[in-house]
Amino acid sequence: MSSTTTLPGNSQFISLDKAIEMTKLYRDGKEKILAPEYKDQNILLLSETFSREAFDSLLSQPDCAGIRIYFGMDEAMTVRVIAVATNKDNADILPSADKDGDTEEGDIVEQGQQCPNFCPPPSPLNE
Repeated sequence: MSSTTTLPGNSQFISLDKAIEMTKLYRDGKEKILAPEYKDQNILLLSETFSREAFDSLLSQPDCAGIRIYFGMDEAMTVRVIAVATNKDNADILPSADKDGDTEEGDIVEQGQQCPNFCPPPSPLNE
């Protein structure tokens, strides 16, 4: 049996075994890919946790057909997850500004709880 299943909309699910394998490979290798001056500074996180409300807000936007994850970096050079809704044409649904510069429709999710610092309880994906 294949470890991935493709569903309509190009979503893919993987098995728990595959997820464990991938997260372990990341934990074991994340410091190896960094330039020496960035090692041991928690630049590459283990996980970032968001509230359900954050993703419900994205999914409830008009014309939302999916969620896209971007990777950004904060001032401390720590990788951050940024999530936006996407439409049926695979375009980002982003806030726009009206003539007064006020933000209109569209949410961008960031500022989750980062691990290390705020780590989840042990699970096969983070041990």
